[in-house]
Amino acid sequence: MSPWLQHLPVVPIVAPLLAGALCLLILDRSRARIVLALLSLMVQICAAATLLYLTTDAMPAIWTEGVGTYSIGDWPAPFGIVLVVDRLSAIMLLLTSLVGSAALVYSLAHWDRVAPGFHSLFQFLLMGINGAFLTGDLFNFFVFFEVLLASSYGLLLHGSGSVRVKSGVHYIVVNLTASLLFLIGVSMIYGMTGTLSMAQLPQLVARLDPDDRAIFQSGAAILGVAFLIKAGIWPLNFWLPTAYAASSAPVAAAFSLMTKVGVYAVLRVGTLLASGDVRSSFIDIGLFYGGIATIAYATIGMLSAQQLGRLIAYSVIGSSGMLFMTLGLGIEALTAPALYYLLSSVLATGAFFLLNGMTDRARMLSVSTPADIAPLPDVTYQGFGVRESPDPHSVEDEIGIAVPAAMAFLGLAFVCCVLLVAGLPPLSGFIGKFAILHVLVNTGGDGGMSWNVWALIIAVLVMGLAGVIALSRIGMRLFWTVTGRTTPRLRLIEAGPVAFLLALCIGLTVGGRPIMTYLDSAARSLHSPETYIRVVMSAQTRGDDGQAQEAAP
Repeated sequence: MSPWLQHLPVVPIVAPLLAGALCLLILDRSRARIVLALLSLMVQICAAATLLYLTTDAMPAIWTEGVGTYSIGDWPAPFGIVLVVDRLSAIMLLLTSLVGSAALVYSLAHWDRVAPGFHSLFQFLLMGINGAFLTGDLFNFFVFFEVLLASSYGLLLHGSGSVRVKSGVHYIVVNLTASLLFLIGVSMIYGMTGTLSMAQLPQLVARLDPDDRAIFQSGAAILGVAFLIKAGIWPLNFWLPTAYAASSAPVAAAFSLMTKVGVYAVLRVGTLLASGDVRSSFIDIGLFYGGIATIAYATIGMLSAQQLGRLIAYSVIGSSGMLFMTLGLGIEALTAPALYYLLSSVLATGAFFLLNGMTDRARMLSVSTPADIAPLPDVTYQGFGVRESPDPHSVEDEIGIAVPAAMAFLGLAFVCCVLLVAGLPPLSGFIGKFAILHVLVNTGGDGGMSWNVWALIIAVLVMGLAGVIALSRIGMRLFWTVTGRTTPRLRLIEAGPVAFLLALCIGLTVGGRPIMTYLDSAARSLHSPETYIRVVMSAQTRGDDGQAQEAAP
């Protein structure tokens, strides 16, 4: 392996770390800070895409069955810090870099002016998310978890307004509680096993006596609660709608990734522990019923929401509920469709949050706007000290590119987002839900389908119907019932990221077959983690060419 490929797994962590630190040294809002932030995202995209290619079956000679490791300081697992790249982590890294780049470009229009620390916080947020996807042990998962949370605190409070401060306090308190539970769970696991290496845990847990095993399972349950708080499962998600709706548009788009960090953690740790006969049917039942409650909560919230931002936040909760119900059934064939649905939902909600930022401007420029769909107080551009003139020819505050078909673009983008969130054809949201339903229908065989399979089918259909009703209602109010409308001035730097994320969703639709093939391989690796465990634990020494060598028994 060439030297640059050998060190590639650490690039998604080092690039945002260096960029965030250097941005702190640039005190004023200068072009250098913007160039540095954009360069960091470009490096992350290239690194993630290369790692994704290295995990495919086309490169079997470089990594064993699509699994690669990187030992920090050449200290082997389980003694040192080991980064692990497999198909699941690679696809999540690429998703993070793509959504992060769209949110960053969008923020350059207005939002990065508010505070000089925006770019640093954003880079540290990406560092924490990337590190969580790459780490091979629970302690460093906790470290990266805290990095992304600390950054998210500053980003959520980015700006002014009582609504943002109040929701930010709730968000901070809940996530500090989750961090405490995370630390308690990790401490109990380490106390019983003497290691936090996720690859070594299954082997050691299988040898625990019944008393120590019970304590370990208690620690794992506490750790699971911390994951589920971040994933937004009911009843631990009461903080999420207000916090996400109060965030600025680019921050909310980045936050749409953060709930999926919790889903990733449940998938990663759950499948590894299942290989050591630790995971029980009780966990699957808990995930399934928790998913039902989460979908019910999200459905009611979507139907009752009057602001588009809150409705999108409830759709984020609903997507997590759908994933937990799907994973809770314990059907391995459902994992690949669930991962496809995860990719589509993150891209769709990210685009929707960015679009919401632009529709806020359209509502502010209107002469008459219904009070129930007006932007949240102190969360719009006025709350950031940015004024918009109702005169379309005014350039008092900023120079933008007048888009004659601005409202047409907003309307078309809104329709695409509705199709994606509701799971209607022909976009990727429909393909993801259809793939899940296809597997469910074919699982019954001659014996018929069980009640929980029927429950998931009904949940998929009901949540889609609720999404269509709620989004259609708000869409009609946004684009049809406002009188005396002044066409907003949209900048290409705002419209471009929305179009980019929607284009990625179209790409998911067009390339559905090869993408699903890759996700099938990722699902098989997840449910058969023997290769993951063997590669991590055998990376004791490295040859001159960087290839992992088998350790002596």
